[in-house]
Amino acid sequence: MLFNSLGFLFFLPIVFILYWAVPGKYRNAALLVISYYFYFSCSAAYTLILIATTCVTYFAGLGLDGCTDERKRRRILTAGVLVTAGILAFFKYFNFISVSITEFFNLFGLGLDEFTLKLVQPIGISFYTFQSISYIADVYKGKSRAERSPLIFALYISFFPQIISGPIARTNDLLPQLKAVGENRKFNYENAAAGLRIMLWGYFKKLIVADTLGKYVDLIYANVPYYFGMTFIMASLMYTIQIYCDFSGYSEIALGVAKLFNINLSVNFKSPYLSRSVKEFWSRWHISLSTWFRDYVYIPLGGSRCAQWKTNFNLIVTFLVSGLWHGANWTFILWGGLHGVYQVLEKYAVRIFGRKKKDADESGVSFGKVIKNILTWCITFNFVSLFWIFFRADNVRDAFFIITHMHNGVLFHFAASWEKMMTDMGITAAELWKLCAFIAAIMAYDFFSLKRDLTEAFKKVPVVPRWLVYTALTTLIIVLRLYSGTKQSFIYFNF
Repeated sequence: MLFNSLGFLFFLPIVFILYWAVPGKYRNAALLVISYYFYFSCSAAYTLILIATTCVTYFAGLGLDGCTDERKRRRILTAGVLVTAGILAFFKYFNFISVSITEFFNLFGLGLDEFTLKLVQPIGISFYTFQSISYIADVYKGKSRAERSPLIFALYISFFPQIISGPIARTNDLLPQLKAVGENRKFNYENAAAGLRIMLWGYFKKLIVADTLGKYVDLIYANVPYYFGMTFIMASLMYTIQIYCDFSGYSEIALGVAKLFNINLSVNFKSPYLSRSVKEFWSRWHISLSTWFRDYVYIPLGGSRCAQWKTNFNLIVTFLVSGLWHGANWTFILWGGLHGVYQVLEKYAVRIFGRKKKDADESGVSFGKVIKNILTWCITFNFVSLFWIFFRADNVRDAFFIITHMHNGVLFHFAASWEKMMTDMGITAAELWKLCAFIAAIMAYDFFSLKRDLTEAFKKVPVVPRWLVYTALTTLIIVLRLYSGTKQSFIYFNF
């Protein structure tokens, strides 16, 4: 039962009424039952894995909180992280590691047979495992106290809006809200209304834009050797927008659903495609994950508090691990490595070209500054889009085929290449213009939301026009969804 399923359409109103109907002291228990029912409906066979991870993390936290012997605390920390990470590694990476080792030795003619297991990755395991590890680390470092209530802690790990694909909650952000009493346990109309507005925008991005783009992207990436030129360029650009609308749409739906229960999750995206550097991109993209890697991988490796070569090494390693987290495939590792290496080169480029001379008026707007911003934005967007090819491709061979064939025939035969792209994708000019209009609306929203919260600002619009917009957007989602007949799972559902 995913956010874009018919079952969820009936599930959410029922559990919303149930949650606010029960007395305040029983609401956490009700929400825990709701969360486990939601997870069970998505991944019944692996609910025991969620329970096991929860138990290991809970008792590791208690052990750390009640121990003063540093050596014993380190052993508890190590054991807790190894067990939780080990469960993730077994289900997600066992076959990948086994096949990679076999292929490596077969390069030397040893003729080894592949050994794999019929494993299915438990849904959401990458997200709730990282949430568990950060909890253990925070308790160890003294950043937070261990949670004594098994009910509240189990809810912290399994809270249904964010267990499948995040945002990855931090101990001091979510736990205090679950433990809150008094006013925070009363229904808040403003919070619920804001949640519905955020959900509506998230559904528009996912169902109307991401799913529509997905059917064209999937067609091309499923048959890579048959295409070239403009077809690859358009498919790559479409995927750049698809993955953003898909994942940010999911995150906004999760934030909106949580607000219905008076819980505020962290914002996961802040207009990432308006970034003017890859470093800035990662401060705006999948923020809960990028900050997790910063705090629990990059900084423990030494961060930037060391020699330059070591800082660069730490950065590249962090992004390689980030790539591996996304999936058991060399394409993801290459994607992560490219982002790491690019940021190292970006730092040197800034030192050489970007800091020699500051603009005369830092607070003002000059022609040179505008040109510089446009240029750095174009470079960043194009490199991020190029790197997404590795992320989307089924294998490294397909990724390099796309990159080496994407400009064939484009420069000198643009019109013919454009016509071939339209034919290859089976897309009409009207459909393309409609998608461009939707994407432009999303980009405009992102641009204006840089300086203010548009969902909050929108509630100040007079009632009649505001509800006309709500009705029009809801109708658009329903009509276009029924018309298209397409339904795709969330991309990060696989991670």
